[in-house]
This record gives sequence, C-alpha cells and structure tokens, in this order.
Amino acid sequence: MRHCVTQRIEDYALIGDLQTAALVGRDGSVDWLCLPRFDSAACFAALIGDRENGHWRIAPRGAGVCTRRSYIGDSLVLESVWETADGTVKVIDFMPQRDEAPDLTRIVEGVSGSVEMEAVLRIRFDYGSVVPWMRRSGGQRVAVAGPDSVWLRSEPKVKTWGQDFSTVSSFRVGPGERVAFTLTWHPSHRSRPTLVDPYEALECSLRDWSAWATRCSTQGPYRDAVVRSLITLKALTFKPTGGIVAAPTTSLPESLGGVRNWDYRYCWLRDSTLTLDALLDAGYRDEAAAWRDWLLRAVAGDPADLQIMYGLGGERRLPETVLPWLSGYADSTPVRTGNAAVNQLQLDVYGEVMDSFHLAREAGIPAERHAWFLQLSLLGFLETRWREPDEGLWEVRGPRRHFVHSKVMAWVAADRAVRTLESDPALRGDVDRWRAMRDAVHEEVCAKGYDPRRNTFTQYYGSDELDAATLLIPRTGFLPPDDPRVVGTVDAVRDGLGTPEGLVRRYTTEGGTVDVDGLPGVEGAFLACSFWLADALRMTGRVREAKELFERLLDLRNDVGLLAEEYDPVARCQLGNFPQAFSHIALVTTALALGREERAG
Repeated sequence: MRHCVTQRIEDYALIGDLQTAALVGRDGSVDWLCLPRFDSAACFAALIGDRENGHWRIAPRGAGVCTRRSYIGDSLVLESVWETADGTVKVIDFMPQRDEAPDLTRIVEGVSGSVEMEAVLRIRFDYGSVVPWMRRSGGQRVAVAGPDSVWLRSEPKVKTWGQDFSTVSSFRVGPGERVAFTLTWHPSHRSRPTLVDPYEALECSLRDWSAWATRCSTQGPYRDAVVRSLITLKALTFKPTGGIVAAPTTSLPESLGGVRNWDYRYCWLRDSTLTLDALLDAGYRDEAAAWRDWLLRAVAGDPADLQIMYGLGGERRLPETVLPWLSGYADSTPVRTGNAAVNQLQLDVYGEVMDSFHLAREAGIPAERHAWFLQLSLLGFLETRWREPDEGLWEVRGPRRHFVHSKVMAWVAADRAVRTLESDPALRGDVDRWRAMRDAVHEEVCAKGYDPRRNTFTQYYGSDELDAATLLIPRTGFLPPDDPRVVGTVDAVRDGLGTPEGLVRRYTTEGGTVDVDGLPGVEGAFLACSFWLADALRMTGRVREAKELFERLLDLRNDVGLLAEEYDPVARCQLGNFPQAFSHIALVTTALALGREERAG
C-alpha cells in the first residue's frame, strides 16, 4: 500500500532556541513548531496533518524544493538556496536563544537576478484545530486565540494581505537585498512582546553556536559528524532545567501507515547514562552536570514511584491522548500526545540512574550529599523487585516478561553501588549486601537468560527471541567482550535481527514465536541499535567490520546530518520521530570509541 507524503522525514531540517524547535522542509515550509515549549501544543502541525493544520512557507513564487541547503558552519542556522530562471535567492532560518518570548526569524536575501517571493503563513493553534483571529497592530499582524498570540512583522515592510484564512506576502529581491520576517509567540493577555533586531540576532546566533562547538574536545576523521550530532543534542536540551527531550516531534511513524506512533517530547531515564557518557567524552562537562542535576530532581521521592520518563521540568503526569482531527504523517494514525508508557514498570531504569550517578561521580562532577542516600533508597527498592517481570527497555504493550536487559541493568545498579563504596569507604552503605545482590542477579541471568544451544543471550527468560539490547552486555561490564557468550550474542543478533544492509532491528515484530510487544505491524531497522552493533563488533575485536558499518550508518544521515529513530531499508527512508536524540547519542559514542581505537593503533 502506498502512503502519500509531500516530504520525507529526512527532507526536514531542525532549528531551535533551546526551549522549543521547528522543522523546516526542503520546500521552505515550516511544518512543525510547538510554542512556547517542546511539549506545548503545535501552531504548525502540517507535519502530522496537512497544510490546513498550520505551516509557514517562504519560497520563490511557483518554485518547488530548494536547490541546496546547509547549516552555516557549526551552527543551527539553516541556509536554503533556490536557483531559478529569474535569479538566485536564499532563505536563512533560525530561532535566536530567547531572553523572553520565542522568536522564529526568516531572512530572505537576493543573490543574483530579481526573484519574486511568496510567503504564506497559516497559524493554527492547538495542533491545527484552532483558527485564530487576525488583526493589525502597530505595523504588525497579530493572531490571537485563547491563551496564545503570535505576532508577525517584516523589515522592511512588504505587501501583506489575508487570503483563505492565511496571511500572504509578496515581494521581489535583487542582489544584496534582504527582507526579514520575525514570528513571535506571546501570552495573549500580555502587552506586545519586545522587538528583536533580526540581523543582530543572526550574528549573535552564529557567534554563540560557533563558540559552543569549539568546546568539543574530540579530533579525528569523524569530528564533523560528532559536532553536528552534539549540536543536535544541544538543540534538544530544555535550557531552563537541563532536561533533554528524546525528539521534538510526536507521532512520526515507525512504519508508514502504521499505528506505532508515539510522543517523544519528554525526557527518558533510559537515555541518561549514554547521554552523560557522550557529553563527558566530548568535553561538555557543564551540559553533563545540568543533565545530572535534572535527573537528580526528577527521580527524587519514593523509589516505588520512579518513572521511566518525565516532562521537561520533571513533571510526572503525561497522559496519552489521541488527536482525531489530524490525518497523521503518511496516513499513520492515531496521532498521539502524551505517552501511556509513563506508567509502565521498567526495572532497567534503576540501573541506568545508578550508572549515571556513578559516571558523574567518576568524572568529578560534585554531588550533594543527599544524592547518595537517594541512590541507596533506589537500590533498596530494586533489591526487593528485580526478580519480577516488567515491560522492559522497549516499552512493550504486551505482557510483562523477565527481560534479560532489565536484569542486566539490575546487576549494573548493584555493581555501581559496590564500586562507589569501594572507592569511598567513608560513604554509608553495606557493600557486602550489594555484592550479594550483584552475584545473585549475575547467576540468574546466565542460567535463565542464556541459550547454550545457540550460544546467545535471549530477549527474556525461556525465549527463543533475540533482542538488540543484549549488545550492551559488554559495555555495561556484565561480561568481558572476549567472553564466548558475548561473541555468540553479537553474531546471533547480527544474523537474526540484521538486514541485508547490515543494520539491525530491535527485536522480532513479525514472524516471531511470540507477540512480544502487543502491537500490529512491523518497524524499520533501529538506528541506535545499529550503532550498538558497530560498537560491539569493535569491542569483540572486529574493528574493520565496525568501521564499515559505522560509515554506512553515517551515509543514512540526511543532507544536513540528521537522523530519525529508524530506517526502512526497503523504502530507503527514515522513520520515527525526528531528529532522535538516541540515534545521535549512539553516533557520538561509537565515533569517539572508534577514534580511540584508531589512535591506539
């Protein structure tokens, strides 16, 4: 079945201000923007609906997609160029880091000839469902509905009129001529927002991003890819709290036309260790400390109430809701906001939290004394629950099971407590108690989660199914990389979950012996897991194969270096929410590891 899409997921580029983000298509249309935060309702929702659900396009009249585009240097400032029969023009898109209200700035600049431009702004608040009242005020256009207002101005002023519940502008630019549009969100009950100088904001944005990128400590053949991924991770950071969203979008499908559509505009504990590791490894200590502090605030409280994800500020209530008026990307419904997985039991997160705090401590990030008592409380709870089944890392919506990865991370939790107490005997804690727990978990996993006939760890106890999460076993330290069981697991996952292109799926979603996740349909190859495979190949001594796979994965990035959650090797397109922090974290981690391998000779 064919599903109509006007633009592929990889046709979009990201801009943002460290509190929210927009997606700009190759055709010059901003099709996704939530204001004022990542998790606010979208005012441009064409990405998961159609143009009537809100968008803002600026392009030469009658033109299609741009000729070429790129970020300017090491920044999040996007430059799109159209070469037309009448001349060449470029549009520069960015969101300056805000002092007060969020701004989206679009600067049109003539390069050659004389090009007629057209701008169509269609504001639709509340995910495309609310048409605002438009009026003029002091030379600006103002859209108001309920609590939201959006102000539009141009410098210099251009001809603008209302048409079909949209705001349309038409103008010409010649060589060196510039027209700047600024869209500003403001609470509707407050007076007009403070004006920003768009050209000064552009210079500040370029300078700030360049200065931030120079802090990257890594060198080597993959530095450009690492820096672009780190900039993407920085763009997904909610600056007021230090939390990092998994992605700035909701409901981009894991298979075209399918139902595996989730809201990723929240902060997952599962990402914590890998994020900290990547940031610290690349020299971004301040960002790592901010993420650690967010983590500490989010998980504070009764350990029985620990959630797998939280809101940008640590909010706990993220109710899942369906938006029936949206047709979905490529007819993929339902479109969801919120995420019901927040209520799942995922025992692995206790290990990830313990590992994160341990990693921060080893890096010398100062910790408040109460942080250790919180960790002991979390570990005490896990001690009583680790033998139970759970929903596991992949948030399955089928029955709870004894997932091997969850048990391995329970081992990690106990192991990191032992290491911490051994390195600092002055800390309160019963090291023998945690050693005993660590040994018990290890013994059970090796006895019940390992299939000696096939020489591989399985997805869950007693299962024939495989799980790409078992590729992380050597990275956690549960077993050394040269253990035959590790090597066998790497081979089994590559052969059993692999695609002809060498990528891997998370687990079997079609044709398996058991319906593990409780959902219909299939999904693409999971990009983070494919990076994990490259890393596991490196750790088990197959460096050449690891490098070849890693470079194939780099080729899957779009033209501005971005990755979604998954890749469809048949349709040759990216799938899932975009851009995906998990994919870019895995890219950075594997790139830095391969760089160290190369330097070691």
